[in-house]
Amino acid sequence: MNQSPIATLPTRRIAVHGLHLNVLDEGEGEAVLLIHGFPDSHRVWRHQIPALLEAGWRVIAPDLRGFGASDRPEGVEAYGLMQSVQDLIALLDHLGVGRAHVVCHDFGAAVGWLLAASQPQRVISLVAMSVGHLNAMRLAGPDQRAMSWYMLLFQFEELAEQLLERQDWALLRDWGGHHPEVEQWISDLSRPGALTAALNWYRANQHPRRWLDAPAMVPPVAVPTLSMWSTGDVYLGEAQVVRTPEFVTGPWRYERLVGAGHWLQLDRPAEVTRLLLGFLADTRNAPAPAPTEAEAREATA
Repeated sequence: MNQSPIATLPTRRIAVHGLHLNVLDEGEGEAVLLIHGFPDSHRVWRHQIPALLEAGWRVIAPDLRGFGASDRPEGVEAYGLMQSVQDLIALLDHLGVGRAHVVCHDFGAAVGWLLAASQPQRVISLVAMSVGHLNAMRLAGPDQRAMSWYMLLFQFEELAEQLLERQDWALLRDWGGHHPEVEQWISDLSRPGALTAALNWYRANQHPRRWLDAPAMVPPVAVPTLSMWSTGDVYLGEAQVVRTPEFVTGPWRYERLVGAGHWLQLDRPAEVTRLLLGFLADTRNAPAPAPTEAEAREATA
């Protein structure tokens, strides 16, 4: 298991939106909200957090519901993306943060895109790693659906858990490409209820029954946005990233990391940190996007 550069930084459990999240909150200045994905916790940002603090940012890094040391509510319905958006808005409110830069990865990037699209007044800028805008993801085509095969497997309640755990987590090890982080995942997912909670993210948001309905289009994102994608990602193709500017009305930039795998913040920590710090410096104090006509009408109603 990797030694964490953030091992000495404390976390605390904060009551928000009907549950407790485990949260690292350190530093001063403009806030940077770090949102991890599956099957991680806030530890996945361990190489970026010290650099952010040294550069004068306030870092807020929660374990999302169902992950790490945060609460694991029962039931698939508790893991819809909007539930976590509401968790994070409540967390920012609790911490007295009006607006934050949002940095997100994997399933956390889906949360981050939805947060920026639905609550633009709370987001200064967005850095989305591996995942494009949710509309672009839905329109990515058959190649992406083939890469997402595991999402179908994860729908089988109890069976998916048994398959992942059997023979010393052999399937999880294979699925994760025997990444150095795998022992940390196994340690986290071995806790009572943790594996089911993590898989419930897929069951709540990626069930095949969603294909029967016309896709609900997510609003465009108006804040400055940086997309990062790595050529070694075997779960998410490039098509869903390069189509993203169709759904971003603010400034958009794309960084393509050659040779890194899906967990690019761990595989290429120095490069990711450099890109992140540069983008955040460029967007420091960025003004809030102007309200749309519909938002303006609602505000004056």
